[in-house]
Amino acid sequence: MAHLAADAGLPAGASLSAPAAARPRPAAAPPDWRERLARLRYRWWPDHWIGEILSKRWTETAVPVLLLVLVVLASGALVPNFYSATMMADSLRQAGEVGFVVLGLALVMIVGGIDLSVGSMFALANFCALLCMHVLKWPVGVSVLVTLVAGAAMGAVNGLLIGYLRLRAFLTTLITLIIFRSLYEILSLEYSTAIAGGLPDSAVWDFLGSGTFLGLPTVAWFYAVVALGGHILLTRLRAGWHILAIGGSRRSAYNSGIPVRRTVALCYVASGVLTAAGSCFFASRLATAGADIGVGLEVLVLTAAVLGGISLGGGRGSVTKALVGTLIVLLVTNGLTSMSAPGGVIRMVLAAVLVTAAVVDVRWLKNRQRIVSKVYVSPTYLSLPPAPDCGTDARSPYALNNKLRDVTLIGTGRIEAPEDVILDRDDNLYAGSRHGDVIRFFAPDYQRMEVYAHIGGQPLGMAFDREDNLHVCVGGMGLYRITPQREVQRVSDETNRSWSSINDDSRLRLADDLDIADDGRIFFSEATVRYEMHEWPVDGLEARGNGRIICHDPRDGTTRTVLRGLRFPNGIAIASDGQSILFAETWGCCVQRYWFDGPRKGQVQMVIDNLPGYPDNINLASDGHYWLALVGMRSPAYDLALRMPGFRRRMATRVPVDEWLFPNINTGCVLKFSESGEILETLWDLGGVNHPMITSMREHRGHLYLGGISNNRIGRYRLEGADPDFVQYDRRWGRGSR
Repeated sequence: MAHLAADAGLPAGASLSAPAAARPRPAAAPPDWRERLARLRYRWWPDHWIGEILSKRWTETAVPVLLLVLVVLASGALVPNFYSATMMADSLRQAGEVGFVVLGLALVMIVGGIDLSVGSMFALANFCALLCMHVLKWPVGVSVLVTLVAGAAMGAVNGLLIGYLRLRAFLTTLITLIIFRSLYEILSLEYSTAIAGGLPDSAVWDFLGSGTFLGLPTVAWFYAVVALGGHILLTRLRAGWHILAIGGSRRSAYNSGIPVRRTVALCYVASGVLTAAGSCFFASRLATAGADIGVGLEVLVLTAAVLGGISLGGGRGSVTKALVGTLIVLLVTNGLTSMSAPGGVIRMVLAAVLVTAAVVDVRWLKNRQRIVSKVYVSPTYLSLPPAPDCGTDARSPYALNNKLRDVTLIGTGRIEAPEDVILDRDDNLYAGSRHGDVIRFFAPDYQRMEVYAHIGGQPLGMAFDREDNLHVCVGGMGLYRITPQREVQRVSDETNRSWSSINDDSRLRLADDLDIADDGRIFFSEATVRYEMHEWPVDGLEARGNGRIICHDPRDGTTRTVLRGLRFPNGIAIASDGQSILFAETWGCCVQRYWFDGPRKGQVQMVIDNLPGYPDNINLASDGHYWLALVGMRSPAYDLALRMPGFRRRMATRVPVDEWLFPNINTGCVLKFSESGEILETLWDLGGVNHPMITSMREHRGHLYLGGISNNRIGRYRLEGADPDFVQYDRRWGRGSR
């Protein structure tokens, strides 16, 4: 540690574990050009967007879409009359016919299977449609219905063998490919002459194959309707969620009560129906039952599905991906055909594209989280002024003492992670536990305890309202309420989404501390919109403005963000005017004031701009001032690291979290300040024995109760000269005093 102290500019013998501000500090040197450049670079270049974009599922669709645009531009340059109405209509007809087959195969792949028999099913369904229309002379509606039933029957064969008998999908569909192809060849040989000589006289049948509506082919309209239904199925209906869950993990889906076998079988049935639908349009357009119908179609549609982004491993895929993949493959195939490329060359190109797409899919699926994690954490530049002197000199408002040395301990070893503490009108003490419980200690000695309510997430900040409801910020869950009858109710778990945010910031990830205004509005902080509860140290490493202040209005049930871009906002307290709040920015080492009502509505004012540590919860004192907890103390080494984003990025990617450079959290401190920012009193626990990492404090009847998220106890400190009748529980509504 000696070389670190020297590098940080500390005198010989200085220790990094002591409070940083208690040590002599050199004068802050002006930043050189490299530091100024780093400040500009990290201010104006939003490199955190890269990780957020890569973490989004829609990027998997964006790449095929970009490829589709390039293919369209290349086709327009190489294929004569590519953009003509006739050429575009022909391309859409083919895309619709093949697109039905791709949709069916995509459904099977998402559920975790594969279907190599789609080409043979397509040929057999095409024969069925021609037989009904050309030979049997049935009406169009009946013929189409019989063809769809035939497709469902072929799909049911695969579904029964794979879904219920649990045979291997690859081998099973390879066998049914041979069976269906053999059956098609036998039937087409017998009826091909009758089909060729019995053209039906049906305007409806011709409209299906060659008609247009509003300038678009009929098949394109039918495909659009089916695709929309498929999108709703996969994204909005329970059946679609079951399909995705089974593809993601069949065993987990089974353990969750999902009917796995039936769902898998029905997906194969649906694939057969969609393949038959595509064959109906194909039959009505070409009216042929040649020997090459459906040959190689399985390679074409499989390439389209994989190239569009349908995962070979199951559990990932969408209708949009299937559509994009279909268009890319058809444009490439038609382009090569227009350039007089032999059939063997076209199949070789498709095979190469399929292999490439499969390799990308497998490698990306395997390494996606690793890649995203390396670029998602994005530290920024932050320059803090030198920390104020905390020497034992009485002239310093932060002068060191050891007043918290003799606090009384409550619940030692019986409670874990009491981040916040609060007392009710009967002097009972409440605190959260990392096990998801709110624990109640009974007055007057606080020896007897019980689980007051089980919430499930980590309880953080707490506040009582007029009706004795205990409101709790729950990490990872949002804002909750516990009624006097001990019923747990969700108040809000989302807010309005920012239009400029790539990351979905509507869900509450880390609701932290709260206070309630006189009219019932609840103001609470959300420390970060990028990370979950257990990832809060990463947000500190970034030192980026990921946090915000949120207001929930019970009068209309709305929850909206009122202030954004804050560095880990934490403690919240309603100010004396009832029109503003005081809030702490932990990584900004400051306390600010925000007006939510009155003539200064919307304004923000700095109250304390340079604390010696990292502030946490804020609560009212009996004399009208405020108590503030410092969760950790600054150190020269960490202050220096905040001005070195590249160093912190390398540390995050190369060093385990428990070995990161981190602020000193072994020294507890509570201070009292006025609304003007004057420091009035400090309480230190220099040894860190009783209360290291103090995160909250409440004054109640002459005592200060201390909480800490890394502690296994609650502290009780006797305040000399404090008002013994002060009850913070409800001070603004007449049941307490100020």
